[in-house]
Amino acid sequence: MNKRQLGRSGLEVSAIGLGCMTMSHGFGQGTNKQEMIDIIHAAIDRGVTLFDTAEVYGPFTNEELVGEALAPFKGRVTIATKFGFQADAYPKLNCQPAHIREVCEASLKRLRVEAIDLFYLHRVDPTVAIEDVAGAVKDLVAQGKVRHWGLSEAGAKTIRRAHAVLPLAALQSEYSLWTREPEAEILPTLEELGIGLVPFSPLGKGYLTGTLDGNTELHATDFRNRLPRFTPEARQANLPLVGLLRQIADSKGATPAQIALAWILAQKPWIVPIPGTTKMHRMHENTSAADITLSADDLKAIDTALAGIQIQGARYPEAMMKTVGL
Repeated sequence: MNKRQLGRSGLEVSAIGLGCMTMSHGFGQGTNKQEMIDIIHAAIDRGVTLFDTAEVYGPFTNEELVGEALAPFKGRVTIATKFGFQADAYPKLNCQPAHIREVCEASLKRLRVEAIDLFYLHRVDPTVAIEDVAGAVKDLVAQGKVRHWGLSEAGAKTIRRAHAVLPLAALQSEYSLWTREPEAEILPTLEELGIGLVPFSPLGKGYLTGTLDGNTELHATDFRNRLPRFTPEARQANLPLVGLLRQIADSKGATPAQIALAWILAQKPWIVPIPGTTKMHRMHENTSAADITLSADDLKAIDTALAGIQIQGARYPEAMMKTVGL
């Protein structure tokens, strides 16, 4: 798989990474630990070098899974994890410098590494100055415990303030064919400052694969049940987007998911999506998207078609959106 550099950070990773959250958290259905490790190992065989987790996924169990799976590959892969929540009182935020240091030490142990390759602030804490957060991470970098850092779902002003204290390698935010808000202000800011973008949910939390509609039964504990965009009515209303992807995919001998990922890769050379999965065949499908090239005409046709599609439903409930874009 081709490599990409995240902005001007010097951090080079595979063009497509692997989001590991759902291997132990989020979609409500239990997973087999060895099967998840097998998927991670197969992803490495496919050329994937960027693996994403977080303290609160589980909590803690996803870092432990990723740490165990990647222990034999030290020096060959990039592990990204996140801090910023109070794990025992989620979704309470805690970005106090002392807490950041505690989280770092605990994550190092669970991940079985000497340094965290990419340490993200999971959400901006409005009660703690971003300069103080950046300063705490800067100290961890100086101590050799963190190599690069980033923010998640932060606004342009916060990105600039954080970057001024300690240059950011990446911003992780939701970006996909049905979540294009970052294009207005975030992408130009990242390009100006030389910061990479790592889109999470590049397949719309599974919707853009074309496997969901208004009649699909989600597991009772699936967190998507709480999202306005995943009500049965919204899922049914948004099917024209899936139809567009399927039409393009058919013409390319590809799948809707592969076209959705190829579209993201075509936007900027410093964008690295991290689709997640708990299925081996989906991992192979997703990573194969790196081999698909969309022409300028293809991209123009997609944009023209998207202009006529109105996406229904907010991506998060109002309460969750309060920590987005700060």
